Amino acid sequence: MINGIKPLPSVSDFDSALHRLLDNIHKDYQGWSSRIEYSSGVEKVDITIKTGRKFIKIIRDNSVWGFVAKADGVHKGVPMKTGDVLKAAGWSAPAKHTRGNIFDNNQDYFSWTGPDYR
Repeated sequence: MINGIKPLPSVSDFDSALHRLLDNIHKDYQGWSSRIEYSSGVEKVDITIKTGRKFIKIIRDNSVWGFVAKADGVHKGVPMKTGDVLKAAGWSAPAKHTRGNIFDNNQDYFSWTGPDYR
């Protein structure tokens, strides 16, 4: 902390936390698919990342999994921090409230289908 101001995470910290989120999504999918009898043998879910101006959109197969905030700011009147994870309100917009953060040690706020309601 410098002069009472907490510095933003470095790019490498953000990238590694985002990769950890994606790995945990894959692990959750593997745990789910191993519990069902008709598993197709797919080991990983298809995930694509699209970077926007304020958010990173995570696309699972052909639907939006959720959004990750790229920087501190305000979204729909609610403050958000770098790394906050938001549910999708639609294809191109995140919902209002955050569900978790990629920098948290506790990574139980989501499943392979998307961020959980809290």
